[in-house]
This record gives sequence, structure tokens and C-alpha cells, in this order.
Amino acid sequence: MYTNLIARSVHDLTAAAWFGGSLMGAIGLNGATAEAKDPRERTRLSSAGWMRWAPVQTGAFAAHLASLVPILWKNKARYAGQDGVMRWTWIKAGVTVTGAAVTLYSSILGKKVEALAEEGAEGATEPSATASPELQSAQQQLKVLQWVIPVFAGTVIVLGAKHGEMQRPQNVKKGMLESLPFVGKAVRR
Repeated sequence: MYTNLIARSVHDLTAAAWFGGSLMGAIGLNGATAEAKDPRERTRLSSAGWMRWAPVQTGAFAAHLASLVPILWKNKARYAGQDGVMRWTWIKAGVTVTGAAVTLYSSILGKKVEALAEEGAEGATEPSATASPELQSAQQQLKVLQWVIPVFAGTVIVLGAKHGEMQRPQNVKKGMLESLPFVGKAVRR
């Protein structure tokens, strides 16, 4: 029982770290670095902040994935027998993997911005008029991705809550009945 509680807590907390970290970075870090007086410092400081966050984010992703092992093991009967659980699990897995890929791509763009910091910028995601096309492209993509990433992370949290609701005894019973070939149609009516 405690293993599942710990795994579920780690799973939820790591998704919350992803959401909170990405949102704070977009609003707090990127917003604050735009106020640096030296245009070259704006992207350099933002990159430095994101690089400090990267190991924490990587650890959170690793813990998030590792916590799935005991969760899946403990709930294997529900996954196999309760109507809808596998479907929602695959949806959540797809959102998580896609969001992780977008987060990774964002870090690659961030490294490009860091390498071009000497060009200066209006802000962490706002290129200057004199920026190279490479810097402009990376910053414009980051401007969008800084908001897309918290949407993915928030969706993972919401889907985790959906899974939690599906574990309520009345929902497990209904889902198990709905998975039966002939009974399922009657229960859905």
C-alpha cells in the first residue's frame, strides 16, 4: 500500500515540478531577464537560469517515469479489465512523451540562443532587429514553446486526476461491468 502511495505521490509531484518550473521560467525568469540593461545579458542570464533548472527537470522526468513501474504493477488488473483505463493511460502516455520531446527541443533551442547571446536581444524570447536569422528563429520558437510546455504538463496533471477518479470504487465497479461484452451495453444505457 505504501509503495503505491509513494509512487503515486512521486508521479504527481514530478508532473507538478514540470508544470511549475516551466510556468515560472516563462513568466518569472524570461520576464525578469528582459529588464537587464545590457541586451547581451538578457539571453545569457535566461540561458543560465534554464541551465540551472535542467538537472532538476531531468531528474523529475526520470522519477516520473520510474514511478510508473509500481503504479502499473499495482493496477494491472484494472488496466486489463476496467473499461476506459487503458485508453486514458495511452492518451496520458502520448501527452507525456510529446510534452517531454517538446521540452527537450526547447532546451536545444535554448542552447542555440545561449551560443548567440553576444548578438543581444530585447528579451529571452524577443529578438532584436539586428539579430541573425538563426537567433530570431530560435527565439520565436521559444516564445511559443514557453507556453506550450506548461499546457502539456498541466494536461498530464489533469489526466492523472482522471486516473484517480477512475479508481473510486463505484467507478471501478462500473468500468469492470462495462468491459463485459453483454453487460457493458446494458450498463452504458
